[in-house]
Amino acid sequence: MHAMNIGQAATASGVSAKMIRHYEQVGLFPEPGRTDAGYRQYSEKEVHTLRFIRQARDLGFSIQQIGELVGLWQNRRRPSRQVKALAEAHIKELEQKTQDLLAMKATLEHLVQCCHGDDRPDCPILDTLASENAAPTVTKARKGATTSGLRSGRRPGDTRS
Repeated sequence: MHAMNIGQAATASGVSAKMIRHYEQVGLFPEPGRTDAGYRQYSEKEVHTLRFIRQARDLGFSIQQIGELVGLWQNRRRPSRQVKALAEAHIKELEQKTQDLLAMKATLEHLVQCCHGDDRPDCPILDTLASENAAPTVTKARKGATTSGLRSGRRPGDTRS
């Protein structure tokens, strides 16, 4: 087993040197040993851990969740139900984010549909963004609220019934 510098570890793991330093700084990844000249030295085992972290990040896990996953992965006596519970909680978070994105997309599609997109300065997209009470938010989308009547076809400031 030969030691690698940070650039070699980055290449081998698919994690940039900057992110490796960040993971060390936030405590997700322990600082490796150093040479007499102060250069970081990484073993194959540490590179393997960096790959694990990268793959967990690719699945959208947070730094905190990855810390838990790394701990569970390194604990050979862990019950798999803990890992499954963490993954299931992440799935629920992803489902909520998906719903939030779909609500934002629907609102934007509606605004684009309402905008004539011609030479006139009148623009419901900008009017909505500038409005204090009509700004589409994820919170409103989660509660099932419409965006100040925009789904009903009314424009911000339109008082007709």
